[in-house]
Amino acid sequence: MTDDQGKRAVSGWRRVLFEVIFEADTPAGRWFDVLLIVNILASVAVVMLDSVASINDKAGSGLQAAEWFFTILFTVEYGLRLICVGRPVRYAVSFFGIVDLLAIAPTYVSLLLPGTRYLLVVRILRVLRIFRILKLGAFIQEATVLKQALLASRRKILVFLFTVLIMAVILGSLVYLIEGPKHGFTSIPKSVYWSIVTLTTVGYGDISPQTPLGQMLASGIMILGYSIIAVPTGIVTVHLAEKSRRESAFSRQACPQCSQEGHDSDAVHCKYCGAKL
Repeated sequence: MTDDQGKRAVSGWRRVLFEVIFEADTPAGRWFDVLLIVNILASVAVVMLDSVASINDKAGSGLQAAEWFFTILFTVEYGLRLICVGRPVRYAVSFFGIVDLLAIAPTYVSLLLPGTRYLLVVRILRVLRIFRILKLGAFIQEATVLKQALLASRRKILVFLFTVLIMAVILGSLVYLIEGPKHGFTSIPKSVYWSIVTLTTVGYGDISPQTPLGQMLASGIMILGYSIIAVPTGIVTVHLAEKSRRESAFSRQACPQCSQEGHDSDAVHCKYCGAKL
């Protein structure tokens, strides 16, 4: 076999691997995604069970073995992703590349921190393995549409939040003047806290107005809170519907170089790195 033939063979092998790992249009790609999702959920369950003292005492060794199994499995998967992508560094520094690294790094780093004085640090590193749940985001195509809708509506939402904050300060100051320290409203900041809790319809109940005028004000804030909740929902919904219509014209094909998706259906080159699709 000549050098050119060898390069073509390697390129073909990487292309097949790329379609299995990054594409979900083929039976092999769909099966890969399903198996990966199952393993992600199982690994997160292991981390959560490991935090329960009674379960850890009885099945600690089994949970540790399962943790190493998932760590090695995800390490192999991470390596395969880097191998089959044309630009591995670009994928490694992408959002999902960093998530993939965070999913496996804590288990390896914990080996470098032996001894009882490092137990707290090891526990923190073990909790970081919960980042594996973020790997599920790679399989939710609608997440991109939702992100774009949130970004498009961010200015309107910021104006809305600023307005709500002003209302909370004004209403908190009013209830402070009406109720005063005698009924638990010892300061304006604490009264503003109460107005935010009431305006958002959370209602912890740690402090509450006792005078008739204060209770009337609280009732008005509660009713106002219900009407306010619908505002950000409507803002995001409008942009979400617009982005969904635009998304229907996009292809789900992933770029073989940078693994990005969201290209136009008639696109020939990747709009992120310029590589040929």
